[in-house]
Amino acid sequence: MLVRRLPTILPNLSFDEVLEITKIHSIAGVLRQDIPLITTRPFRAPHHTASDVSLVGGGRIPKPGEISLAHYGVLFLDELPEFKKSTLEVLRGPLEDRQMTVSRANGTFTYPANFMFAASMNPCPCGYYGSKEKDCTCSATAISKYMGKISGPLLDRIDICIEVSPVKYQKLNSDEKIETSEEIKKRVDKARKIQLERYKNVKILSNSVLTPRLIEKYCKLDKEGKRILENAFNKLKLSARAYGRILKVARTIADLDESENIKVNHIAEAIQYRSIDRKYWGN
Repeated sequence: MLVRRLPTILPNLSFDEVLEITKIHSIAGVLRQDIPLITTRPFRAPHHTASDVSLVGGGRIPKPGEISLAHYGVLFLDELPEFKKSTLEVLRGPLEDRQMTVSRANGTFTYPANFMFAASMNPCPCGYYGSKEKDCTCSATAISKYMGKISGPLLDRIDICIEVSPVKYQKLNSDEKIETSEEIKKRVDKARKIQLERYKNVKILSNSVLTPRLIEKYCKLDKEGKRILENAFNKLKLSARAYGRILKVARTIADLDESENIKVNHIAEAIQYRSIDRKYWGN
């Protein structure tokens, strides 16, 4: 339910992005006749029983798969460990390069695949490992095998990992005012404008595509921030890729906070989003 609302808070598409998305859907043969232009961000949620070809693309006449159909939108994989491990490993390339290359006997085809990847999963087959509400019935071997389907390199490419606890009845029945997507989108749009202004001379649109050299330039930390990140890097045994992603997330948190500099609380929050995976995978 939460993930399906992601497209409603993302920045509006530019005309060039609209054209790119429409071309991909047209090539795939899924463009509806009554909608000549796709003006909203795609949301793709393939089932875990989907074939490799439907996800990656290909076929006798190679066409874009779900990975490319999610271009400039959201690709959501529910029950992540239920997907074949080989299929999940294919995601590593597009998440890094933002494109999907399909090689077949009659040629090699490259389709754009710049999407926001979102996934959900239980901590074990029964779903109660670590729960305070109910005892887990899974063996240690079953839990290890289940979690082992998600490799370290794939985890490294996920910026934010959040543990979601069951919602209490009192929360569901509360009269507390809840933020709407429209209200949240205003903050997102404001942060995007900050980034567009910051990167207008380097021809990128957002923090997510910062290169290592640009990270060094635009994601500077003060002395205390560096100390906190160094401690986390050593304690959590982070990789160089995770290090860069933490800085980019911290830069985004600072932008949402309308802060020119990355402060200690921004870097601490970004690190927190990398600590949950170590709880369950122990990497």
